[in-house]
Amino acid sequence: MGKRNVIIIGAAGRDFHNFNTFFRDNEQYNVVAFTAAQIPDIDGRKYPTELAGKLYPKGIPIVAEADLESLIKENKVHDCVFSYSDVKYEHVMHISSKVNACGANFLLLGPNETMIKSKKPVIAVVATRTGCGKSQTSRKVIDYLMDHGLKVVAVRHPMPYGDLVAQKVQRYAVVDDLKKHKCTIEEMEEYEPHIVRGDVIYSGVDYEAILHEAEKDPDGCDVILWDGGNNDFSFYKPDLTITVADPHRPGNEISYYPGEVNLRLADVVVINKMDTASPEGIQTVRDNIAICNPNAIVIDGASPITVDKPELIKGKRCLIVEDGPTLTHGNMKIGAGTVAARKFGAAEKVDARPYLVGKLKETYAIYPGIGNLLPAMGYGKQQLKDLEATINNTDCDTVIIGTPIDLTRIINIKKPTTRVHYDLEEIGKPDLKGVLEDFVKKHKLNK
Repeated sequence: MGKRNVIIIGAAGRDFHNFNTFFRDNEQYNVVAFTAAQIPDIDGRKYPTELAGKLYPKGIPIVAEADLESLIKENKVHDCVFSYSDVKYEHVMHISSKVNACGANFLLLGPNETMIKSKKPVIAVVATRTGCGKSQTSRKVIDYLMDHGLKVVAVRHPMPYGDLVAQKVQRYAVVDDLKKHKCTIEEMEEYEPHIVRGDVIYSGVDYEAILHEAEKDPDGCDVILWDGGNNDFSFYKPDLTITVADPHRPGNEISYYPGEVNLRLADVVVINKMDTASPEGIQTVRDNIAICNPNAIVIDGASPITVDKPELIKGKRCLIVEDGPTLTHGNMKIGAGTVAARKFGAAEKVDARPYLVGKLKETYAIYPGIGNLLPAMGYGKQQLKDLEATINNTDCDTVIIGTPIDLTRIINIKKPTTRVHYDLEEIGKPDLKGVLEDFVKKHKLNK
């Protein structure tokens, strides 16, 4: 039998990792294309031969997912591997139906085929949906481990939307590294909160090469912390899995791929945002944890917010800028900025839609559920310009920045702004401190 023709259905992240760990240098398969979804303007490129390996001297084309069916037929494809995250089960099966109707197999690669083993102990922080609060959970984990005198190196889920060869391995230790690596807003939102605290974080495309560099980081490395993206499961084999769930979206923990995988893999489940969620939503999440993973340690958590200039909110007409992916494919209707507007007495939440410019109009056409909030979209220079113009065009008194980064550092906002900050706060026992003390003892990491 000849090689099996394969299409990897992705979104510039898990798809590349699946290729690198399972298909690269595997002579049984011929990957004819990646398809791209979720992220704007990532199709039309190639996965370069420098990363694809000797079997692909011309690289591998990245095309729009809309072309999937024609690609299957034209290339006599045997297998299509679904490789992106934070999607409804219904969506996954619609894609499967298209693939099967064209005669091909629909596949999902699991942890045993794709997780890389580290020489260091690994803690994975993952979630049931995007926007659950992985980042503040990761920061809390790092704080506790640092209290034990341990050097923690974070590795972030990929967001390689630029020059893939240049992005093979990226290390971030100072704010200037964000400019050096030409980061998008989405990347800055994940890296900057680590950097400003003095943490080292890695990301990129080739996660085996990244792991080798992280393990021998010049500042030292005792523990690898996997800081997950969307609701994807870890690229590294964890010694401890912490899954964050969101009671604002009760039931999503068992209806989105691969969030339920994370729920079932969890050693610890953190139910976050309990301070702003309904009792009914919290109970639904508890019930689903009990059904799917009754042995998991369940930690109650909150994400209390602070605002640097609350006087700019009270009685004011406020434009609320929230984390982009959380509003788009995360389907959230409430973020940190919205909570701040309610808490500090905004007179009005100004609707951004009449003032939209350029590519932001496309975003709202794809995700009409965003409503009157404004997602901090900045995957490229044009989107940044459109975001800046939209904010400055909007008739409002104050801009509430609910993203994890200081937007005023990268775009020129000509209106009063106030930033929202939030961290994880555990409620009662058990808590992460106790879990991590057991982890430190188990792996003999005491210093």
